[in-house]
Amino acid sequence: MTPHDFDPDDNFDQAFHASADLDDDAALETVAWQLLLLINPGDDDAALQQFAPVQEAMAEGGDPVEAIRDAIDWKAGFFLGEEDSEGLVQVLDELAARFGLQIEWGVEDPTDAEFLTDTDTSALLQTAFDRLREHHYTLWTYETGSEHIAGWISLQRDEEVLPTIAGALGFHVRAGFA
Repeated sequence: MTPHDFDPDDNFDQAFHASADLDDDAALETVAWQLLLLINPGDDDAALQQFAPVQEAMAEGGDPVEAIRDAIDWKAGFFLGEEDSEGLVQVLDELAARFGLQIEWGVEDPTDAEFLTDTDTSALLQTAFDRLREHHYTLWTYETGSEHIAGWISLQRDEEVLPTIAGALGFHVRAGFA
């Protein structure tokens, strides 16, 4: 199964109708592809590049959550220590730039040591969530089961379908942060 077997505009419901005769592995690949399309809006080439290592890892019996997390890190998502404020600012700025956006952090230099000392990742996630909403994007985070924060950005219009698709892969997502 290749990503070219799917219509990028195909939504989750159309991909999984009663007559879809897919085995569990193929279905999981389809869901992974759909998620990658959602977190790479308008950039099918990036989704395709990220899908190849995910597909390979899943074929070898790898965990879909880990495979996707590794394939998208600093490209379409993030996975950082929960205290890494500087890394969070950097990765969110990089991810927002993919959409031609710049997050207004409320300071001239968001990597300034004093600013980073006076803030935490929760406050940064809230700021990024609010600024991205102004441009119709949603910042998502998901439970990592560790002392890390992780997530991605999607179009706001995909807020209903994204939790379903992510959940089918084992991601427990929420818009914004906890």
